[in-house]
Amino acid sequence: MRRTIVRETQVLGPDNAIWDDGEWVSWDHINSELARIELRERYPLADLNLLSTFNDLLQLAEQYHLVTGRHLQVYGELGELFAAVTYGIQLHRPYAPGSDGRLGKELVEVKTISPMKKELSVTVDLKGNFSRVVVVRIDPEFEVSARTIARAKLPKSSTGRVNLRWDAMPQV
Repeated sequence: MRRTIVRETQVLGPDNAIWDDGEWVSWDHINSELARIELRERYPLADLNLLSTFNDLLQLAEQYHLVTGRHLQVYGELGELFAAVTYGIQLHRPYAPGSDGRLGKELVEVKTISPMKKELSVTVDLKGNFSRVVVVRIDPEFEVSARTIARAKLPKSSTGRVNLRWDAMPQV
C-alpha cells in the first residue's frame, strides 16, 4: 500500500524568505543547511542520514522511559550507531561473529553502557576478532559519549574476558 503525503506549499516572500540571485530562498531552507554544516563539522565522518536515525531512536528511547519508567532494549544498537557516526565505523550485518564493524582495516568491537546500568563497566570477550574496542556510554540523562582503546592496550587475562571500567579508560 502506497502512502500519499500531502504538504502545504508555502508562498515565499519577504516575511519568510530572502531574495537571492533572482529567486526566493526560504529561511527554513537556509537554517536546515546551516544545521547540516554544523553537524558535518561535529561529525565529519558520519553518514548524516544515519545521524538522524540515531537521534530519532535516542529520543524515542528517552521518551519511552519518561512515559513508562521502563527501558527499550535498544541500547546496544544505539551504541553501535553512535560509534558509526562518531568514528566513521562501517557496521557489519547484524549478528556477524567476531566484531561489530570496520574502521579502515581495523575490526572494531562496540560495547555499550546503558542508562540503567549501575556499574560503569563492560566485559569484552577476547575470543572475538577485533583490534579496537569502542565503549559507548548512555548516561541516565540520555547523554552519549564514547571512548576507544586498542586491543593491544587491553589488560592481560587468563579467563579470556576483560572488564573495562569507564572511568579507567583514556579520554581521547
